[in-house]
Parts: sequence; C-alpha cells; structure tokens
Amino acid sequence: MAATFRLTLAQLNPTVGAIEANVALAYDAWVQGRDAGAQMVALTEMFITGYQTQDLVMKPAFWRDAMQAVEALALRIVDGPALGVGGPCWRDGQLYNAYYVLEAGRIAATVLKHELPNSDVFDEKRVFASAPPQGPYRVGPLRIGSPICEDAWHSEVCETLAETGAQILLVPNGSPYHRGKPSVRTNLMVARVVETGLPLVYLNMIGGQDDQVFDGASFVLNPGGVLVAQLPQFDACITHVDFEETEDGWRALPGMMEKMPISYEADYRAMVMSLRDYLGKTGFKKVLLGLSGGIDSAIVATVAADAIGPENVRCVMLPSRYTSAHSLEDAAQVATALGCRLDTVSITAPQDAVGDALAHLFAGTQPGVTEENVQSRLRGLLLMAMSNKFGEMLLTTGNKSEMAVGYCTIYGDMNGGYNPLKDLYKTRVFDTCRWRNDNHRPWMLAPAGVVIPPRVIDKPPSAELRPDQKDEDSLPPYPVLDAILDGLVEQELSVADLVAKGFDRATVKKVEHLLYISEYKRYQSAPGTRLTRRAFAGDRRYPIANRWRDNA
Repeated sequence: MAATFRLTLAQLNPTVGAIEANVALAYDAWVQGRDAGAQMVALTEMFITGYQTQDLVMKPAFWRDAMQAVEALALRIVDGPALGVGGPCWRDGQLYNAYYVLEAGRIAATVLKHELPNSDVFDEKRVFASAPPQGPYRVGPLRIGSPICEDAWHSEVCETLAETGAQILLVPNGSPYHRGKPSVRTNLMVARVVETGLPLVYLNMIGGQDDQVFDGASFVLNPGGVLVAQLPQFDACITHVDFEETEDGWRALPGMMEKMPISYEADYRAMVMSLRDYLGKTGFKKVLLGLSGGIDSAIVATVAADAIGPENVRCVMLPSRYTSAHSLEDAAQVATALGCRLDTVSITAPQDAVGDALAHLFAGTQPGVTEENVQSRLRGLLLMAMSNKFGEMLLTTGNKSEMAVGYCTIYGDMNGGYNPLKDLYKTRVFDTCRWRNDNHRPWMLAPAGVVIPPRVIDKPPSAELRPDQKDEDSLPPYPVLDAILDGLVEQELSVADLVAKGFDRATVKKVEHLLYISEYKRYQSAPGTRLTRRAFAGDRRYPIANRWRDNA
C-alpha cells in the first residue's frame, strides 16, 4: 500500500507584536490538523511575531519573548502532528528569520533563512543575518525542505534541498500584495518545481500590516508545474493537502481549488482589508471623513463602510461659499446609499474669521492659492477636532495622482490616520467606482447596488476652492497625467522616453517638476494601502532636497 502524508495548511492573519494571540491561532490550527489526521500542520513565515516586524525584531526583549513563546508552544505539541511555524532565532550572536518544526514536545528542527530580500518594501538585511543553505528535515515518512519565502525566489536553496534528499518543498511566506503578484509567484514557483522535480507547497499569510496587505492565495504544484490546489485570496483558510508516494516520487492529490479575483476586485479587497486591519490592530472601531460630493471621498466612504460597517462611518460635509448645490446633493446621496451618518459643518464663518485675522498682513496682496488652502486647512482642523472628540480615526482621501503632483494641502485635506486611495491613480479610481457599483461580495458590509451616483463619477473633478474651479485648470487631463506618472514613477522612464511615446515635452517637464517638489508632502502623508510595486514611501524612496532634473 502506498505511503501517504496529510499536510494541514493554515493561511491565517497574525498581528505584529501580539505574540500570545498568534500562539493561540497556531495552536488552534494544530488542533484542527490533529483532528483531521494530519501528520504536519504548517503556518507561515514569522507567524509568532507577525510580519513585517521591521526594527522591532532587533529589540532583545522582543525576540526573547518570541523565542520563549515558541519553546512553550513546543511543549504543547504532543500526541499529534508536527507544527511548522515561523519566528525569530538568536544563535551564536546573530538574529535569523527562522522556521521551527515542533514535534513530540520539543523543537525538532530549526530552518534559517538564507536569501534576505532587500528591495521593494523589504529591508531584511538590516535586521537579520543570512544563514547558509540547509538540508531537509524529516516528519514521518517525508523529508521536507522549507525554503523560507525569498529562498524560493532564487534557485540555490531549493537546488541544495533537492540534492540533499528533500522529497517535497514547503515554502512558508510573508509575501505582500501588489497588482499582478499571484502570477509572479506562480511563475517563480513553477521554475523551482521544474528545476528540482519536486512537489511544492506555497503557503502565504493574509492580513493588513500598516501599508502592506498579505493576500494569501496559497497554492500547491506537482512536478511539471501542475496546479493541484489553490487557496482563496485574502480569506483565512485552514485546509488539508494529501500526498501519496508513487513510483516517480511523492505527489500531491487534488485539493481546494478557489477562483482568483480580477485585478479591480483584488485592489478593492486589499483596500478594504488594509483599512479593517489597520483599525482593528491599532484599536480604532469607528472612522470619519470629509465627504465633499466628489469621487475620491465617495469611494473612501464606500471602502470604509465595506470594511467596518456603515454604522461605524461618520461622513462630514464642510461647505464653503464656493461649494456647489450639486456637491451637497451628491454627498447626501452617497451617505444615504451607504447608510452612513452625515453631518454638516459650514466653514464660511471660520473662513471669514481667518481672513479678518490676517487682513492687516495681507493688505495690498491679491487673493490666491493661500486663501484657497485656508479652506482646506480649516476643514482639516474641524475634522481633527471631531476625531479627537469622538475617538473616530480620520481618513484622508487623496489619490495617487494628487499625491504625486502635490495637488493636496498639507495640514489640510492630507490630515488623517490612513488613506486607502494612496496608491490608486485617479483614472483607476473612476474604474473602481464603476466596479463597486456593479458588484457586491459577501465580505462587503455596505449595501449592494449603486452606492456612488453616476453624476459623482462623471462630473469634472474640482476642489471647489474658488468659483468654477476644475482640476484641469492647473493639471493635464487625468488620462494624460496618469500616463506620464506611470512612466515617471512606475517605470522610471526619462523625459526623452516619454516624449518619444508622443507626450508633449513641456507637459512632461511640468509633471516631473511637480513630482519632485512635492516629495516633502508625501513624507508627511498618512500611510495607505500598497497596491503597486512603486508605492510612495515603502517602494519609491526619493530625497526631499533634490536639485537634479532630467534635462536630456
């Protein structure tokens, strides 16, 4: 009779620093695996501490707590399957990213990470030491190799494991989402399978951590790159994968096969998850935001209502003398459709008071951007006052196009604790609103149907800080602006490259200038959901003081 092996995969959501809670999640997963007759239960990279810990893991008191928690957990892993779980390991005066295998009341094996990512949002060489490639460990009839996350993105560790007798590869990951990431992972893991001839289990965590979202989407491949199991994207999941020994080696039997969402749904789900977890993991239960009647605040209100429920979202309209009647109507329609509370606080009197206070200093000057920004800063002041008074986190609503060119007021509409739209270009905002109006999913807590009126989507964008103002008065049309920004930010193209693509050189230079002089604003902006590989702050790190310009 052929030998078999049941592996329980736990695609779960740990919390950074919540070591006891993470241990409880791990033990519960182990119990479920034990009850299902598994021989091993696997959790993800750095699960004990949560991920990413950044510099917190270098604090000796922290990594000692984590290692002690692993040792204590090991004492509970008896009369049942082995448990694989990630955590820090201090050894011979160095700190490692480790994967522990707990069995029979002890730590049976410790795997140390070799390849340390030092690009995109990762800076692991700052906090961890690199270990030499290691061999497999044995659980029951199987010799298992566990390349930890980045170890499987390169060939060396997996080849070493295959050469030293591994029969399957189990890859614990903390791999954050960006648009198109599942395909990137699959293609790389297929390469490892082809190189080694071994089945591969790619196990990823879920959950939001600051600006990053871990999207799960774990999967299992057989030799030849055949997909035999696909876990859901963004959802917690505990499932079991059965392996069977054949004449050609061990093979995984078909398991769970979930459909992956399209990119618009994945982006939207990432924004909802990141906001929900950011609030939950920092202790906030309610939010508020300025609802202007425009498209950006409408989609942020919708994301918030889907994340924590409409009853926990306060929308505030802050009209000035320049606010149009249709903006008031549109804001009211959005709040009503979502089922959120809507308050109105006029800024006309505060605006007049500020004008009077500064009149003797501003005498003889012409009203302009300064007076426009006073309105935005008054709104920020009043919203922060409400946030302080009611304990509701203020959300800011600037999209990536605005953040890129500084079309936002520091200490004004940039005020807030989190920004779901921070990595979503304006043209993508339009499409996302249409997608949400047409689609509803069980994880959305706000109502189905058209929650963002078509007029909000279709009307020309305007900050309404002066009579008849339109965004295109001072910016290129958003399709043009976003295409140029895609070149400058996402692809790091030169001005000459963009001109060769057909863009007007003067327009490109204007956008480049705005991009560079707005760096100081982005340094002081709220964190927000990472959706691309070139998110501001974590991925794209530019100096504030920078005199270079591309004059080729």
